[in-house]
Amino acid sequence: MKLIKILLLFVSTGVFASNMCPKPLNFTFSKLQDNTPQNLCQYKGKVVMVVNTASYCGFTPQYESLERLYSQYKNKGFVILGFPSNNFGHQEPGSNQEIAEFCSKTYGVKFPMFGKTDVIGENANPLFKLLSLSTKDSPSWNFHKYLIDKKGKIVGSYASDTDPESPEFTKQISLLLAEKP
Repeated sequence: MKLIKILLLFVSTGVFASNMCPKPLNFTFSKLQDNTPQNLCQYKGKVVMVVNTASYCGFTPQYESLERLYSQYKNKGFVILGFPSNNFGHQEPGSNQEIAEFCSKTYGVKFPMFGKTDVIGENANPLFKLLSLSTKDSPSWNFHKYLIDKKGKIVGSYASDTDPESPEFTKQISLLLAEKP
């Protein structure tokens, strides 16, 4: 009986829940550079931006804005997760190694990038399926952005033409970073 009371106390205070991985981060994807599996649960408690990317797109220069944003906020609990995709206009035709080299040499990308994947349709990776279902907004082009708060709640979906460094977007990130986990 005493054990049951202790377990109920743990459950009611959220001790067990705090150790669980939020649904949007409960996935494993291969790292772009070397295909090493990376569990997204490592980003639990952070504000997370998920973005689908492409090397040969009119929005590709957003890599610069994304990297500056990452550099500015990474020590405050912010991370960007990039997912190259060839779903739109065949603007990401290269291999993972070619994409990694392009991102590094051309834009100095240091935020986590994952292997090339589908982000829409029947073959979309499970994270993008969840993001699209939760927000009722699927990517319609490259550089579509989603924000996840520190608690793992999906809080926003932003079209490709949303500049990551726009005052509205950075204000949203600052507000999310200020929230308690």
